[in-house]
Amino acid sequence: MPFDIYLNVAVGGILTGLVYGLMALGLSVIFGVVRVVNFAHGEMMTVAMYIAVTLFSAFHLDPLVMLVPIAAVLGVFGYALQAGLINPFITRPEHSQFLLLVAVAIILVNVLLIVFGPDAKNVQVSYAYDSFQIGPLIVDATKAYAALAALVVAAALFCFFQYTTLGTAIRACADNYTGALVVGLDVKHLYALTFALGSACVGAAGVMLALIVDVTPSLGPAYTLLAFIIVITGGLGSMPGALLGGVMIGLTEALAGLLFTPSAKSMFSFAILVLVLLFRPQGILGKKVA
Repeated sequence: MPFDIYLNVAVGGILTGLVYGLMALGLSVIFGVVRVVNFAHGEMMTVAMYIAVTLFSAFHLDPLVMLVPIAAVLGVFGYALQAGLINPFITRPEHSQFLLLVAVAIILVNVLLIVFGPDAKNVQVSYAYDSFQIGPLIVDATKAYAALAALVVAAALFCFFQYTTLGTAIRACADNYTGALVVGLDVKHLYALTFALGSACVGAAGVMLALIVDVTPSLGPAYTLLAFIIVITGGLGSMPGALLGGVMIGLTEALAGLLFTPSAKSMFSFAILVLVLLFRPQGILGKKVA
């Protein structure tokens, strides 16, 4: 098999992996600040995918054009979910939080199933079959646009946390919950805002993935599991780690699908997870707990 084929498949996997990384970034941000594991993460992304598909089918609105509005809708949903439902569970045992978010995930999957049915839906944009040729590389235009959008969103989130007063306040809550309360920060509001930001990230990732894959209600649990693999591989709470983990998993899936069978992709993703847990339990870019 010519080397060019491997190179093209690898580049496609990296581009898809950047979108995976943005999806996992939302999960990592939520856990890093709120210390709640969002078991409905993939299901929320599926909601964003269905919104993108519906808007395209009804009004021919390009998903990339609707990226910010759909991300905002998911952000509002995330804020309401955290403020109205999750905040009362913050001080409860972890198994209560687990059951709560699993219940939310199951509700979302079944609502999508009732509304849209089990059949796969997709978006057929005008540039769906376009590509860019760079020497021996043939880059899929859709994946390139999605990856570029993922990088822009990730950079914007990083700048928000590093260079804004609100971002600094959120990081203070993550570092010292009691200290944040003592200095008068509205921790519950900041937690809800953090959940909103994580939800907006996964909403943006869902819009981009709607350009790449067909959407069904059953995608939610699969992508929740994939997000966990990515954030654990990259390092829980690490923003660069989430992107790195996404790229690694995207590349691995692409090459495994070429060298073996598409059904082997998950096996190799879990193999990477096992190796990371064996040799670097805190994740590749995660901080070691003393």
